[in-house]
Amino acid sequence: MSEKEQSADSHDIELTPFTIFRYVASIALLIFSIIIVGALIFTGNTRVAKETHPAVALIVCIAAIVWLSMIEGQQASLVGLPPVDPDLYKDSHPMTYKNAALAFRGDNLDRYLMGRQFMVLLVVFVINQCAGPLDPTVDVLGLPDGVKLVFLDIGLGMIVFTCILGQLTTQVNASHCMIDFINNYFALFTLYVAMTVEFSGVMHCSYLVQNLLSAMSGKPIISNEPPRTGFTFAFFWGRVLMSMAILGFCLAVVFKAGRVLMSIAILGFCLAVVFKALFNGQTMMTVKYPNLPNGVNVFLFFFFMSIVGMLEGMQIAFFAVAKLPANERGTSFFGRKTCDLLFKGNGQNLPGFMIGRQLTVVCSFFLVASITGLNIEPGQGNNIFGIKDGAQKFLNYGFHGAVITTILASITWQLAASAFPIAFLNNPATYILLVFALFLEWTGLCSGAWVLARVFKAALGIQYDEVYVGTPEERMANNHADKEMTFGQDVGHLTGGGFVGHLVGSHDALDGPIQS
Repeated sequence: MSEKEQSADSHDIELTPFTIFRYVASIALLIFSIIIVGALIFTGNTRVAKETHPAVALIVCIAAIVWLSMIEGQQASLVGLPPVDPDLYKDSHPMTYKNAALAFRGDNLDRYLMGRQFMVLLVVFVINQCAGPLDPTVDVLGLPDGVKLVFLDIGLGMIVFTCILGQLTTQVNASHCMIDFINNYFALFTLYVAMTVEFSGVMHCSYLVQNLLSAMSGKPIISNEPPRTGFTFAFFWGRVLMSMAILGFCLAVVFKAGRVLMSIAILGFCLAVVFKALFNGQTMMTVKYPNLPNGVNVFLFFFFMSIVGMLEGMQIAFFAVAKLPANERGTSFFGRKTCDLLFKGNGQNLPGFMIGRQLTVVCSFFLVASITGLNIEPGQGNNIFGIKDGAQKFLNYGFHGAVITTILASITWQLAASAFPIAFLNNPATYILLVFALFLEWTGLCSGAWVLARVFKAALGIQYDEVYVGTPEERMANNHADKEMTFGQDVGHLTGGGFVGHLVGSHDALDGPIQS
């Protein structure tokens, strides 16, 4: 075995009896979840299956899972490759080079990540429409009420199904096989779609937040492009205003507000919308949980949006402070406790957090999808704001929910964490969520992702990056040293949410589960 191959094999996890048990249990849980999802689809107990046909729901669900797996894996590749000299893989991996040439031009990587974030939310919402139960109380395979409570009401089946098949498996492979993973037209197509989504301007109000947070923190946004002038300046800020209007409309759709008050908060948020209205009771929550009062649904909306936001921001903050000296990582009691736990021992709790975080975020996504999903049948005279039936059908599939969640529960919090990572660490909620995420990872619910990752890696013949470009030390010795990525470069950027700071050929946040 060559030295590069030996270095690559260092990523493989040493099997212990407890690890094997978790692998087997997780795969069994995944199989059971797939069976439940299939039963829901073929009994017409999902929205798409009921309104169209079970076969349509199945095909769309499979396509959405496959595309989600590419979106998640591609992120790991594109945020990990910028430091590496592209000449090292230009000839051996031409499609990877094309992906890199487009993504790493100017500020395109930030544009891709913003468009990609909306795509993740939209695809997850589509999966929920195709495979999520319309009525959790309906009989499914004769399962006991307790099992239905856990797998349907709480949604464990959908969470495991989506996390393992659509997210973690490809993230595990792509975090160490970046070069092979995006060496295909599917990845290039996904990159172009994400760039198109960003170009549309739907998410552009996030740039307003970006600039305000940069001004508040006193840290400039480091750009790879010249300042905008003339038409470019007008076109950019025009899309920002359009995005603000779209966000306001989507928020009004969810709450059907009698009036919408907009104000500019002193903390730098330019757009803050205060609603004074009652929840209209026309969401999927009233179908799934009819006994919940409207006020509770409103509370749950803000609660789970905040949970998602905290976890998105924590991801950015953790990777940012990983580059700081230990004595600069926490400036309060909870900040120090968070850092002590996160970087304990050899830092194995960082990958543990990433896995537990994924489970919690996906669970919150599905709940927010139900809370924001409209339960309005077009053609009955109840269309929201009296819009046309075609527009109502479009909104029924969750576009407005994806817009709201992407901007308010994801990108805004990520940008805030990139500007104020220490403040995130000092928040007591950060420590609580870290402990909860580590507990979820310890349970091994998604440990099967490493099994599937190994199977797909062998089946597709993909190799660890060291096989092609060597380790960071070898690249330096061969006059192809990696570009230095500094702490200041994270400010106002979304790249910190990936695996920046863990170099190609070094151990990464998804090296494997916590060992006992």
